[in-house]
Amino acid sequence: MYNVVYIIDLVAVAVFAISGALAAAEQKLDILGYILFGTITGVGGGTARDLLLDTDAIFWFADTRYLWICISASVATWFLAPMLNSLHKVLLWADAVGMSLFSVLGAVKALQWGAPPIVAVGLGMMTATFGSLIRDTLLNHKPVLLGPEIYVTAALLGAASYVLQQQFALTAGVAMPVAIGLAFLLRGSAILFDLRLPKYGDG
Repeated sequence: MYNVVYIIDLVAVAVFAISGALAAAEQKLDILGYILFGTITGVGGGTARDLLLDTDAIFWFADTRYLWICISASVATWFLAPMLNSLHKVLLWADAVGMSLFSVLGAVKALQWGAPPIVAVGLGMMTATFGSLIRDTLLNHKPVLLGPEIYVTAALLGAASYVLQQQFALTAGVAMPVAIGLAFLLRGSAILFDLRLPKYGDG
């Protein structure tokens, strides 16, 4: 199962790096800008998680393959971005995939390091959202997680559903795909159907 989690983690970093590079493409930055924002987005959430968990080493310090994945995904996006009809739509969907993966992976690692269930849910949400928050703040964009459509709630659903399944002793091989699927289904539905939670003063 460790190898499966590791591969999913690499995929999640790559997808979030692509979303960071796409944000750089919207700003018409050079290739170093793509790499910078791809890397920040790819490892930002996991870095915050590892710092709070006080792990032995930040994950990309211990395994530089994560950095090479970020660089490779960003460079690939540099070449592919001009072929895309709508950078913003691709960015939204790449971000949705990355968020879904990281919401669960963050909770997985938090539980592995002995965090209480409620803390694991919070760290899953942070892992899923912190990288995109840094990306959007540095690019002077309105953060995607503050957009009107459901976003943070989808990250909460992914992290909480994984932690809940673990409390019922479901294996990670079952719990992870279910939780990732739920998070992506909610976020994808929000993008397609403009789903929003009620806000103060609505109605």
